[in-house]
Amino acid sequence: KLTQTEYNILAFLSEHTGKVLTYTTIISNIWGRIDDGSIKKLQVNMANIRKKLGCKPGDNRYIINELGVGYRMQDP
Repeated sequence: KLTQTEYNILAFLSEHTGKVLTYTTIISNIWGRIDDGSIKKLQVNMANIRKKLGCKPGDNRYIINELGVGYRMQDP
């Protein structure tokens, strides 16, 4: 089961499948504002989402981490 925040992140990424979404774009759309811990909070949520989807660390089956930029959901 996903938390509401995890669901919101996954839904937002799926609406933009194949496109790289910057950390700032994701954070702004999920939490509405950016603060000092926002990127870390996003990274923790992404790790939880991957774990719940059955992905092992480093596995880019569903969501790709574009290092230093953001995330991209894989095209099916």
